[in-house]
Amino acid sequence: MVASPPELVVHDAPSPCPYLPEETSRLPLRLPIRRLQRHELDQRLQAGDRRQGLMLYRTACPTCIACEPIRIDVDRFRPGRTQRRIERRGDARITTEVGPLEPTLEKVDLYNKHKRGRGLSIGERSLDLDGYTAFLGESCCDSFELRYRIEGRLVGVAVVDRGDVSLSAVYFYFDPDHEDDSPGVYSVLKQLELCRRWGLRYLYLGLYITECASMAYKRRYLPHERLLDGHWTTFDRG
Repeated sequence: MVASPPELVVHDAPSPCPYLPEETSRLPLRLPIRRLQRHELDQRLQAGDRRQGLMLYRTACPTCIACEPIRIDVDRFRPGRTQRRIERRGDARITTEVGPLEPTLEKVDLYNKHKRGRGLSIGERSLDLDGYTAFLGESCCDSFELRYRIEGRLVGVAVVDRGDVSLSAVYFYFDPDHEDDSPGVYSVLKQLELCRRWGLRYLYLGLYITECASMAYKRRYLPHERLLDGHWTTFDRG
């Protein structure tokens, strides 16, 4: 079936996998010829697509199928005790703003601090404003930001896509000085809150790899669904 709108493959080359060192990654990048409507984004998320900047991608690795798209059915999700505690603690301190994608030097500085603090910038240059804009400030669909502040200071930003029936968590970065506050958990819970407020069914959390410790947090949102062999399968246990 031809995608609507049609897409152009602009990059398709294997590279070392950033998550499983022994594997080879292949992520063909596709550029839609026009901006996606919300229902068109839903269709792509349902099929396992993710977005990076203006591009869409889906894993097509030659020898590995470890990456599993994962989503939460908003009506079925029940937060655990720890998640409820993190949300209460965050609500008492954090102000959440919803707004359009707006690249600023404040966000660039926080993004680079996050990468350095998490040990994710080894061998990489810090982003400047142009690089940040290409990565997180441009989109081929309806996208927005959640900005988290403590006493006016920016401590986290979530980039989120919106469909007719879903939100998709694209990227989240935060001030590593606040890592003990579990900002990633708090951000997911705030996105689930938006889904309920807007009457949306799913929150997509990206890709999940069982063997990848940095993705382990995703399995703690229960129940959740993972795309296996073309079918969304429910998991009631992490």
